[in-house]
Amino acid sequence: MTTAMNKFAPFAHPMYIMAKPAGALCNLSCRYCYYLEKEHLYTGGAPVMSNALLERFTKEYIEAQTTREVLFTWHGGEPLTRPLSFYRQAVELQKQYARGHVIDNCIQTNGVLLNDEWCRFLKEEGWLVGISIDGPEEFHDAFRRDKQGRPTFAQVIKGIELLQKYDIPWNGMAVVNSLNGNHPLEFYHFFKEIGCHYLQFTPVVERNFHHADGRYLATPEQTGEETTDFSVNPRQWGEFLCTLFDEWVRNDVGTYFVQMFDATLCNWMGEAPGSCAFGEYCGHAGAMEYNGDVYACDHFVTPEHRLGNIREKSLVEMMYGEKQRRFGLMKREGLPSTCRACEFLFACNGECPRNRFVVSPQGEKGLNYLCQGYRQYFRHVAPYMDFMKRELLAGRAPANIMQALSDSGGDVSALMNS
Repeated sequence: MTTAMNKFAPFAHPMYIMAKPAGALCNLSCRYCYYLEKEHLYTGGAPVMSNALLERFTKEYIEAQTTREVLFTWHGGEPLTRPLSFYRQAVELQKQYARGHVIDNCIQTNGVLLNDEWCRFLKEEGWLVGISIDGPEEFHDAFRRDKQGRPTFAQVIKGIELLQKYDIPWNGMAVVNSLNGNHPLEFYHFFKEIGCHYLQFTPVVERNFHHADGRYLATPEQTGEETTDFSVNPRQWGEFLCTLFDEWVRNDVGTYFVQMFDATLCNWMGEAPGSCAFGEYCGHAGAMEYNGDVYACDHFVTPEHRLGNIREKSLVEMMYGEKQRRFGLMKREGLPSTCRACEFLFACNGECPRNRFVVSPQGEKGLNYLCQGYRQYFRHVAPYMDFMKRELLAGRAPANIMQALSDSGGDVSALMNS
């Protein structure tokens, strides 16, 4: 029998490092942002990655890969606060050290700083762009404002229009919070209206906790179940997912791609879900700050989860070392008995550890705050997922579910008999 230790084999998958070339620096001040406060971890000087560190990271990151394909992910803060010349240098270094590897780049931005020059570069180099936008103007501007408190929706839409003008591939990257979480159909229809065919959304779950260094958001290790007023609650999350799924599965399978639903189907099929939140283990996707500090995960950039600095340790030492190995295993090993006995463990895997701070009915720590919502969602989608799994195993497209639903008059129970 394969053990957990064997499953978490160091070289079984690519290494991913999310690079922060400008640290937590951002031109916006989104109220729910989990990363702005990371500026308190570093004092003195501008949070700017040097060219020397960029070269070291590029060379070592490529050499550490065990697959031919290498993905560079540029994140923030806001990565576009660095000049375009920095990314031109990054591309030149990638070409210099590629040594037969196929290099891809993706960058996540709020879109406000996009212009024609940026877009010509992104198009020429074939970069994928993730745009942070939370739905219609009312929802977006409620939390996503600039440093002066001004709304940003119109600027983000202009950025998206530029990406479309230059035919640059882009994903919508939204957060679901206490406001837009009550309006799933309006949220989803908006993304279709602006031509977004690839949508990712993440629930906002944060708690207040005052740290000595000035940070104020709690880490999963810290106790307390009271969440901020902008956090989505479990009931909202379940209703949001079920309502949006019903709209998607009846109209848009194979045309619009929602990461949450793709990940669910992958787990139903026994395949890697493509989203670390729903994987069985953590640990293969780290984050590197502008000064070379490497952390276990983008959501665990805390002193406790610092693995070292690239100037002092290699990426292989840090990402495949004992500390990171244990971090990865704890996702599975830390599950309470409630999760271990759950019929949907295979689909959920406890979701992201950052949300696992609730005490279970059995008095065990580590239950996911959104558990109620996820159970509602998985129970709701089960017959559809069973059907799509059957279609895929038979060599047919999962989009056949739309025709099957039409033929059955929308009778979900009739799907498996069709």
